[in-house]
Amino acid sequence: MIGNSRLHWGYFQGKILQNTWDTNHIHQVVNFLHLPHNCLLAHLSPTLPLMVASVVSSQTQLWQNYKKFKLIKLEDIPLNNLYATIGIDRALAALGAGERYQFPCLVIDAGTALTFTGIDSDRNFIGGAILPGLKLQVDSLSNQTAALPNIELPKKLGDRWANNTEDAIMSGILYTVLSGLKTFIDDWLIKYPNSKIVLTGGDAEKLYDYWQQVNYEQWENLIVDQNLIFWGMRSLYLSDVYL
Repeated sequence: MIGNSRLHWGYFQGKILQNTWDTNHIHQVVNFLHLPHNCLLAHLSPTLPLMVASVVSSQTQLWQNYKKFKLIKLEDIPLNNLYATIGIDRALAALGAGERYQFPCLVIDAGTALTFTGIDSDRNFIGGAILPGLKLQVDSLSNQTAALPNIELPKKLGDRWANNTEDAIMSGILYTVLSGLKTFIDDWLIKYPNSKIVLTGGDAEKLYDYWQQVNYEQWENLIVDQNLIFWGMRSLYLSDVYL
């Protein structure tokens, strides 16, 4: 999966996900004979199928010389009512969540952007929402103001009523995001009470921990799974679309 800032890899043997790892974007056409020795791909057969989904077209082009390159397109995703500009990462994650935990499902991706994607029991895309991710919100305050610092996300929530600048930034962002998260989950569970809610993305574990710390009632409905996109890819590969 070629994301906005990194490449996300999953290596399967048959149906079994053996390993996952992340690497930086590349800057030239890939030569699989000269990959770094610390890269897992350097130790694999160059004839393995390489399934690629991407939100960065310039990065996609650098992999297309690979003999068994397969580019996943939105029309390949067996979900209904997807709009034309929805991110391929969101669509694959929604497919992966439904395949692994059953439909209906709500996917909350806590990555660069924080996205909500809802799919009903008939695999219909119901809708969703997009807002800046946690780190992007923190960075925007530092980048766009002269006096506010750039700080790291904490392990634990602080006091809602902060008495210094850094804690006030964290309080404002985290408690507001958590409250918004609760309203989306509440509304979704009214419509689909038996649905799973699956958190994924780089800040998923942090968001899950924050959620538990505020003791919202629905925390037991939440699942953290960082591999939703790969479950979606596996589903496509095992279908007659890619065999």
